[in-house]
Amino acid sequence: MLSGATLRDAASAARSVADVAPLETAGPDDLTFLDNRKYVDAFAQSRAGAAFVSERLADRAPPGMALLIARDPYKAYARAAQAFYPAPPLASGRAPTAIIDSTATVPDDCEIGHYVVIEAGARLGHRCQVGAQTVIGPQVELGDDCRIAANVTLSHCVIGARVVLHSGVRIGQAGFGFAPDAAGPVKIPQLGRVIIGDDVDIGANSTVDRGSGHDTVIGPSTMIDNLVQIGHNVVLGRGCILAGQVGISGSTKLGDFVMAGGQAGLAGHLNIGSGARIAAKAGLMRDVAAGETVCGSPAVPIGLFMKQVAVLQRLAKKRDGS
Repeated sequence: MLSGATLRDAASAARSVADVAPLETAGPDDLTFLDNRKYVDAFAQSRAGAAFVSERLADRAPPGMALLIARDPYKAYARAAQAFYPAPPLASGRAPTAIIDSTATVPDDCEIGHYVVIEAGARLGHRCQVGAQTVIGPQVELGDDCRIAANVTLSHCVIGARVVLHSGVRIGQAGFGFAPDAAGPVKIPQLGRVIIGDDVDIGANSTVDRGSGHDTVIGPSTMIDNLVQIGHNVVLGRGCILAGQVGISGSTKLGDFVMAGGQAGLAGHLNIGSGARIAAKAGLMRDVAAGETVCGSPAVPIGLFMKQVAVLQRLAKKRDGS
């Protein structure tokens, strides 16, 4: 099965669904999911015809709902939703307003939108889609099956296969490098590239600076939300997840599968171990060990953070005399 789920009652096998929908709005022809106990009441009252659910919560389902038992209901739902809503098919061809340098390599099976500019020596893989008014700079390389939305700017970068860049993404711009001087900052030329692995997804208006000397690297299968800033020489491992407005300063290195919550800020030249988790709004100024969860500003291990909060609460109660 596509989702990896198991039908709890074989008698429901003949039932069909026409769409996916949230618990609260799903109807008899819709497929939904439950993966968080906070929504058990909504699940029990849902009118959905079928739902992905874990075995431990299946007994809370309303009568008549077809149950698809999954270890990870959210992931199962995601796979089903992708089947209902696949990516739009590629419409190969070049808009008449596109400007493509004669030395650029653009296969005939690519879709090139209006007012796209592809500069000298750029190389696109097969079946790439490039949205309107995007600029692909000199010598930029894209792998096969990339989806580049409108108003994206790419320079000094090598991009892998099946990469998705949403509207307004800027890749390979100059990093924030300068030497302090009494007469004013002296800019340092930024000479590196950005290397992006396969299956990376970068959200709208996010920016990834080129390296100052070493390359900036985004590991394969990394997911980056909207409005994220990644500084020069940063290295992200495989499968990292960065929520909106995360900022990572130059030369910081993240291992594989690191997660950072919204508005987390990471100072430069740090080492973040694989599997580490950085809470939303954390201000990180020290290295983080593999698997560690940190919280607060300045960020500390989450256990210590909870103790600090508890102490402050007790002090506040004493001061108020309560």
